[in-house]
Amino acid sequence: MRDRSTRRGRPCALVACIAACAFLVAGCRREGTVSSLEEKKIFTLDYGNFENQLNVFSLLSVNTINTNFVMQDGFFYIMNGENHKIMALNNFGELVTFFYNPEYNTAPAYIKSPSVKEATVKAVEYAFNDITCLSVGADKSLYVVDRLPVTRQELDKESGQILGQIVLRFSSDGHFIDYIGQQGPGGSPFPYIKSIHSTNRNEFVVVCVSGDGYIAYWFSAKGYLLYKISIDKNSVPSPYSAEDGDLYPSIGTVIPDYTSRTLYLSVDYYSKYIDTSSHLQSGVVYKSSYIYPLSAEDGTFGAPLEILPNVEQSTEEFSSEKYEIPYDFLGVTESGWFFFMASTESGFELQMVQENGERILRRRLPFNRSETLYYTFSLSRTGILSVMAIKNEYAEIDWWRTDSLIQSVVNK
Repeated sequence: MRDRSTRRGRPCALVACIAACAFLVAGCRREGTVSSLEEKKIFTLDYGNFENQLNVFSLLSVNTINTNFVMQDGFFYIMNGENHKIMALNNFGELVTFFYNPEYNTAPAYIKSPSVKEATVKAVEYAFNDITCLSVGADKSLYVVDRLPVTRQELDKESGQILGQIVLRFSSDGHFIDYIGQQGPGGSPFPYIKSIHSTNRNEFVVVCVSGDGYIAYWFSAKGYLLYKISIDKNSVPSPYSAEDGDLYPSIGTVIPDYTSRTLYLSVDYYSKYIDTSSHLQSGVVYKSSYIYPLSAEDGTFGAPLEILPNVEQSTEEFSSEKYEIPYDFLGVTESGWFFFMASTESGFELQMVQENGERILRRRLPFNRSETLYYTFSLSRTGILSVMAIKNEYAEIDWWRTDSLIQSVVNK
């Protein structure tokens, strides 16, 4: 295991990359009309307590929503944290595997009946406590973040953080393997886990919140800790010089690459906003966004890629003003495309950027928020973007074939 703190890259390499990126994307700023991408409905789920239903009644409370999903190879793994269960379904909405806590869920009828010799659905009992997120390995193994009971949580005296979460591992056939802590199998609990990811080599990465940044734990396929990478705003190199004035970096999302031991950091930069009447600082204003590659093996940064912002225009009476808003970083595909999302009045705008910055694709995704109580997205490793929309009468799973769009552009 190697404990790596991040190190700064070379400023000359950063400047060279910025110049190259500016040349490549200078003509890509949004002008004219951006076409829409067709959304396809995959299936719907009813609400209730049966194994193939969602229980989202606690969504009416003020607690954190713990219902999300992952789509991989045409299968949807839906984590219903409110009901302590996980459902694996095919793209027809048919239940394939059901992981459940029997204290909160009734055992499926087919495992109770002695007349049923073979069940088409696999049921797996596990005493989930408070599951919050999940990931699926290339071999279809399942990684689930669960919170320990209060009596088993620990206090990190150095940081003052509560260590209370672990990662549960299940094999592709549904058998429980073990739980993973900071040091590996059976290790001490993690601080708050923001996300968990798996790679094409079945290695997995746990991203935890820590102070002003994150700690990423990179594990082998067998669950042993390979690298521990500390990330904070002071360790991220800046593409600006001292002459540019004070700039405030904000680290947004940390996501690993599927094929190499690389982390990608989205960083937004803000500068001081000086009120023209009082000449005093009254806030900060958005300046730019970058994606930084960070090697997990030696803790060094590669050259950054500038990500152009979403431009919105506001018109009031006789005046019109443009606003630049940073995109949210959704993830990266195994073919090296970065996905970004921004909210619009009619839905979302999707920006897809090739890893080297040579191609930028933008599409509008119409989405009716007035009919939706809650929604969450999932980007597959092949580049299919899916959404789960919680509506009044049912939950709906849809997707956009962004993978086909990228492939058509690459083949031109």
